[in-house]
Amino acid sequence: MPEYYLDTQYHDITYRVEEVNFKEFEACTFTNCDFSQCNFMAVIFIDCNFNNCNFTEAKINHAAFRTVYFNNCQIKDVNFSMCDKLIFEIHFKNCNLDFSKMYTLKLKGTSFNNCSLVAVDFMSADLTEVQFTNCDLYRAEFAKATANKTDFRTSYNYTIDPSKTKLKKAQFSIDGVKGLLAKHDIIVV
Repeated sequence: MPEYYLDTQYHDITYRVEEVNFKEFEACTFTNCDFSQCNFMAVIFIDCNFNNCNFTEAKINHAAFRTVYFNNCQIKDVNFSMCDKLIFEIHFKNCNLDFSKMYTLKLKGTSFNNCSLVAVDFMSADLTEVQFTNCDLYRAEFAKATANKTDFRTSYNYTIDPSKTKLKKAQFSIDGVKGLLAKHDIIVV
């Protein structure tokens, strides 16, 4: 049985490689914590908040995120694709997720607000009803993804091939439409 922690506040902690392994956190808040060295073996987070935390290059392959909110976090080069997919729900606000991997994940209804998502891999992900609000999607990869009813209206720098990505009822701004035409080498002014 994993160690269980309920409704606990954690502040200014730098976690060592195996320090969070085999633990379950419910309704906990982590503020100014550094998880970048962790390898996250059998860790479960339920209804948790991470504020100003660093996950850069953390190995989260064996973690469960069940209704988790990341605010002002550094989450660069993190592979979410191997996380526990049971009740997987994550939301991001003012986060840097550059070079992270979310391929094949079911991200339906996820919100990304004011995030940097440079070169994030969303290949074959279910992005149905995802909200990309004011996000930088430069070189993000959407091949074989399902982005039906996804909101891209305020985001920018994306290039999406509609012949390789399902975009039924997805929303785009007029300025963003050029990101859908890039493969045709069409100039839109």
